[in-house]
Amino acid sequence: MSEIPAAPAERLVLGTMVFGTLVDEPTSFALLDRFVDAGGRWLDTADCYSFWLSRTGHGGQSEAVLGRWLAARPGLRDRVLISTKFGAEPIDATDPASRTGLSRDAIRTQLGDSLRRLGTDHVDLAWAHVEDRAVPVEETADAMAELVEDGTAVRVGASNHPAWLVERARRHAISQGRTPWTALQHSFSYLHPRPFELPAGQGHRFGMLTDEHLDLAVVEGLETWAYTPLLSGAYDNPAKPVPDAYDHPGTTRRLAALDKVAAELGATRGQVVLAWLAGTSPTIRPILGGSKPDQLQAALDAMTLDLTDELRAVLDAA
Repeated sequence: MSEIPAAPAERLVLGTMVFGTLVDEPTSFALLDRFVDAGGRWLDTADCYSFWLSRTGHGGQSEAVLGRWLAARPGLRDRVLISTKFGAEPIDATDPASRTGLSRDAIRTQLGDSLRRLGTDHVDLAWAHVEDRAVPVEETADAMAELVEDGTAVRVGASNHPAWLVERARRHAISQGRTPWTALQHSFSYLHPRPFELPAGQGHRFGMLTDEHLDLAVVEGLETWAYTPLLSGAYDNPAKPVPDAYDHPGTTRRLAALDKVAAELGATRGQVVLAWLAGTSPTIRPILGGSKPDQLQAALDAMTLDLTDELRAVLDAA
């Protein structure tokens, strides 16, 4: 399991999903500049971001904005780490379910298009975005290992996959002497939904990080990333209630614990959640999907909170 970096901002990933769609280019550039100036390094995107917000029904806007930002700042590519995903871009703009998938040819084509939009010759972490049962996972594992072998990806990982499928892909790659998936990306937060219930808006059957994923990460030494860690603002924004799937007694106890720790630290609930995630064991790297400067600053400040063992115990015991 990767250790948390020494620089506080390096604990955080800046998610750029709505850059180029909901967030205009000047604001995107300003957020990226602020993040890097604060010491942040990881930028997360995908080739399908954000097809559901675009006029064409296809994605690529986020990667294109990142590419133009990097092109306008020569030398900055060496200071940032780029993570992108493939496999979920619609083939047919009128049918979001017509995904490009994870065949060998599709992977190579998709990453090639991503590199062109990003204006770089490699990404630091390439993800299989969603599982593709139409393709043998061994083919996917081999194709992604090839990306490392040809230098277009430094590492490879899986997002929104069941734990057993991740392990099958890893065992195959390792048995062939090739690079396996070394990272997981799922939705995870301090609050947990009811068992067997997907929160509204969670479109992936295996999108939620489970205890099996965490156990696999510990045993195999996998890095774990968490998207939607702030439940789209529900912790602190009264206009965004906690989703119904989280309506159970455990949530009441956990919100009370959050309030206690937040008051102790002079922080918001969301900041405590981010600090808790970044310092948990195994390490879970939170992805901030904020679209406003104040949201980014609050997240950066959260990475500097002194969440003592005593305060962490209050959160963990709830």
